[in-house]
Amino acid sequence: MGFNPIVDEAKCQGCEECVDVCPVNVFEMQDGKSVPVNAEECLGCESCVEVCEPGAITIEES
Repeated sequence: MGFNPIVDEAKCQGCEECVDVCPVNVFEMQDGKSVPVNAEECLGCESCVEVCEPGAITIEES
């Protein structure tokens, strides 16, 4: 079973906290927004969800 990180672009404020906290470098900043460029590496630890103040990130099990 894997995990799928989803970023709501409308909520993302571009703070880069998720980029900094992710232990497996799932996220990358593109045009001022966080993008899960390595989603297949997601461990489902939800560190990104915890640091995202506007609640722009969700993790779904796949």
